[in-house]
Formats: sequence, structure tokens, C-alpha cells
Amino acid sequence: MQISPNIGAARPIKGMSEIKTQFAQKLSKDEALEIREKIKQNANAIAFNSTSLQGALSSGGDVFKKQYDEFQSFLNDIGYNGKPIAELSQEEAANLVSEDGFFGIAQTSERIANFVINGAGEDESRLRAGREGMLQGFKEAEEMWGGELPEISQKTMQKAIEMVDKAMYNLGFSILDKEA
Repeated sequence: MQISPNIGAARPIKGMSEIKTQFAQKLSKDEALEIREKIKQNANAIAFNSTSLQGALSSGGDVFKKQYDEFQSFLNDIGYNGKPIAELSQEEAANLVSEDGFFGIAQTSERIANFVINGAGEDESRLRAGREGMLQGFKEAEEMWGGELPEISQKTMQKAIEMVDKAMYNLGFSILDKEA
């Protein structure tokens, strides 16, 4: 399932585990748990990296310069082919985080949600693990930021969570965790 025709399936991101979603035989419980954990960790990483990047761009880029190499790799992994971030003018950076920009709320939330939805397929436990990983990544980004993230990051995560919740609902799953 893909939630947007504009954004393709997520490509593997450096440091993330590859998750095979097409199986010709039944999985053992341990294999299913391992896949669930990988989805959770990968969703955490993409949420963390995406919101950290938004925060760096919206604050004028000072945070970004310290982690330039790491982010440059991440940018390539998510399909950003524009001008190097450290070379952007304030206006160019503002355009990237604008409503229609590559790092705006709509496109960033779609990338995060698509990553979870496409990685989980129609498996409820994988969707829940991906959703949990998104929330954990957002929390870690806030801790790294030293408090509440910029409004753009908060709105992005809210929209991404809504997209995953909608996908779960459309598949007939309750968005409430049965174990809670």
C-alpha cells in the first residue's frame, strides 16, 4: 500500500536494516518479531533524521553544519538532489521547508508514513511497530534538540502519524493498541 502517488517506495537508508516483505513460506514467530523490530528501528531512524533536518533548516542551519556529512548521506538516501544544504541562502532554505518544498510538512510526512506503510505491508504488528518507531524517533529528536521541536516538525509528525493511522483503519485495524 502506498499513500501517495508522488512518492515511491522508500529506498534503503544508510545504517538501516533491509527488510524483506515478500515471503514464499510462513515465518516463524521469532522471524516475525525480528522483522517487527527492524521496522520499528528503521521508522525511528527516518523520523529522527527527518525532524532533525527540518529543525536544522528552520533554525538557519547552525546545527546542520556540525553534522554535515551525516546529513548529506541521508539527503541522498531520501532523494534530495538539490543544492548542498550548507550552500543554501536563507531564501532557498525557506523554500525547501515551505508548504510545497521538499522538506515541507506534506512531502516529509509522506516520506515518513510511506516508509512505515510500505515496509509493513498489511501486517498489523509491523504497522504498530513502525508507528511506535516514528514516535520514538520524534521523542529522541526533541531530546537532541533540547526541548520542543519547531512547529514544522511537530506538524510533520502529527500528519505522518495520521497517515499511518488512516492506513491501519483502512485495513480494518483499530488505531487503539489492544495491549494498552
